Amino acid sequence: MTTVSISERAILNLDLSPIAPDLDRWLVDTNPKQFNLDIRLTIDYPLEPQDPRELSEIPEIRLWFIRLDACYPQLPLILDWQAGELARYVAMLVPHQFSRKDGIQYNPEALEIWVMQRVFLLTAWLDAQQITDRSRLKFMTQMLGYELDDGLFDLLK
Repeated sequence: MTTVSISERAILNLDLSPIAPDLDRWLVDTNPKQFNLDIRLTIDYPLEPQDPRELSEIPEIRLWFIRLDACYPQLPLILDWQAGELARYVAMLVPHQFSRKDGIQYNPEALEIWVMQRVFLLTAWLDAQQITDRSRLKFMTQMLGYELDDGLFDLLK
């Protein structure tokens, strides 16, 4: 597991340098067939005590995550899912509501679009890496409430 601290300064400057070395090393120096990095992101962004917003509701933080996602679209595959990092990551990118009773409730249409775009993008990336195992990608979509049929991957060849 790797924990990366993201400062307010990095967020305000759209600076990916706190996480870029770990991701670049994983993408270039190591074997990406091993999805064992399990990244956790610690967001150090001060809020006023009376500010009721979740971090995913702060435009500056969301913009930083949008840039991160554009530069490293493979990141969801290596986040620490058990620690809730995938759910938080998706919340930064997909419109949602937060309920104390039900937790994060993503906009269903927006989530479906994000999931399918990610499936297409990551399938192409996995193919380029000569990785034929789709189980990690399928498990990721299951965690978000989607079942992928193997026939979909046949269509994408």
